[in-house]
Amino acid sequence: MFKEHENNISQPNNTSNDYQEILSDQLNMYHTSIRSKLNDIMKFLTVFSVIFIPLTFIARNYGTNFEYVPKLSFKYSYFIMWFVMIVVAIGILLFFLKLKMVLSHKLSYNSNKKLTHK
Repeated sequence: MFKEHENNISQPNNTSNDYQEILSDQLNMYHTSIRSKLNDIMKFLTVFSVIFIPLTFIARNYGTNFEYVPKLSFKYSYFIMWFVMIVVAIGILLFFLKLKMVLSHKLSYNSNKKLTHK
């Protein structure tokens, strides 16, 4: 008789423990997904800032109001500055492409119309 009561009590306890493990696993999967998305966002912001910080530095130096800025009185200095800025931006972008930090993962839609990473 006591054995039957013990089984009746232990079964809900075991079920409760099983649900606790399932919920814990689901929570871990959710946190992993959030960390992955945050990592992607941080990667994008890093690439974005590394490309634009040197361009800002170049534009800041040639936008100063000093009288003697090198090559400022040269006829084609504006175009040379733009050329240097474009070359720097493309060079940094190619560097990141080589490291596979840009366009390293593709997004696609599965049959359930949810966005997934490949």
